[in-house]
Amino acid sequence: MKRAMSVAGSFYPASNEEIESYLKYFNKVFEKHFSLIDTCSRAVIVPHAGYIYSGFTANIAYRILQNSAIKRFVVIGPSHRIGFNGISLCEFEEYDTPFGALKCDQEIVKALQENFQIGCVPEAHHEHSTEVQFPFLKHYIPDATLVELVYSSVDTESVSHIIDYLLKQNDIGIIISTDLSHFYTLKEANLRDQICINAIENLNLEKLEEGCEACGMIGVKALLTSAKKFSMQPHIIDYRTSADVSNDTESVVGYVSAYFT
Repeated sequence: MKRAMSVAGSFYPASNEEIESYLKYFNKVFEKHFSLIDTCSRAVIVPHAGYIYSGFTANIAYRILQNSAIKRFVVIGPSHRIGFNGISLCEFEEYDTPFGALKCDQEIVKALQENFQIGCVPEAHHEHSTEVQFPFLKHYIPDATLVELVYSSVDTESVSHIIDYLLKQNDIGIIISTDLSHFYTLKEANLRDQICINAIENLNLEKLEEGCEACGMIGVKALLTSAKKFSMQPHIIDYRTSADVSNDTESVVGYVSAYFT
């Protein structure tokens, strides 16, 4: 069973040539102002909006993952289309992208099923929060293997226990997908998003409850919980809003990327 593309042509281009153009532009802008010398990580937070809005912010995180020599990844994102209890993990053979398919890491699938009894909700895997990550991964790490986890109504500890297990394996990367505030004025969005950013920077779970409105809040909380256990250090990579592209400051969405060492 292949995990087919469901948002190609909307959240990201359907052609690999067009995606390449995006990434070339993102990297040109980034390299003009920043440096990634020897920066490595196996756990990142990335946004999941359309590439035109959040692609630059996400792209930097994938360059950091590329530096890390990790080949096995688990992408964890919230369900936007349907509601269900728990986490969904389906036994796909591969995940399709415009650059070609990513192989599913069957060893990770079996281990998660055995250790956490995770079921499969097929409808949950038409999900953009996870899918928009696949082309980045295939482009930067062509031989990567992948497992997609989509959650809906689930407690933070359940997701954190999975992340704990993955971090103990040493050769598995973790990609947490979330956007920040939605549809506030730019001023209000910046205020709310700064709460999220401060919480991530300080591994402060309580701070998240003071106004952060990340749609992937469960995944963020779970990673922060695990990061504290493993004495990981967070680093904010980039923050911006949709207003940087649209110039609409009356109704914006916030995006952040971060990596953990």
